[in-house]
Amino acid sequence: PGAWSSTPTPRVRRAACPGSFDPATNGHLDVIRRVSPLFDEIVVAIGVNQSKNRMFEPDERLEMIREATADLPNVKVDVFKGLIVDFCRVNDIPVIVKGLRMVSDFDYELQMGQMNHSLAGVETLFIPTNPIYSFLSSSLVKEIAAFGGDVSGMVPEPVLRRLQQRQKR
Repeated sequence: PGAWSSTPTPRVRRAACPGSFDPATNGHLDVIRRVSPLFDEIVVAIGVNQSKNRMFEPDERLEMIREATADLPNVKVDVFKGLIVDFCRVNDIPVIVKGLRMVSDFDYELQMGQMNHSLAGVETLFIPTNPIYSFLSSSLVKEIAAFGGDVSGMVPEPVLRRLQQRQKR
């Protein structure tokens, strides 16, 4: 190879897994774990919407997900405000990964994926959730926990600890 030859620099394959994660469920973690080997870096992007009442503050959600994914070295966790496509553009992330629990999720997520592509050229990949988590949602977990129900099989350990702390208050 002479001085003018160059080998292309390999592009880092990055994807964002966006959501509110209030709280993160085992379904969320299942999707993150399953897509982790497919990309060089997965960024779990926690959306902040000031108009919604949340159980956990963004920094609490960030800590819980970081702890729950600590064994996945290519998973990073970040918080964003505004549009996910703007977050992706700023962070050079060309792909959004979304888990689908049921057909109704697909209807909504397809529309969002098409909008994100038209706004910023960001692609959306859909991954079906594991059927054992198809009934799980953050809002159901919050409701069950609020009434003292057992959510231990629905959420990762860091989330369970925080939910139990909230119940003691």
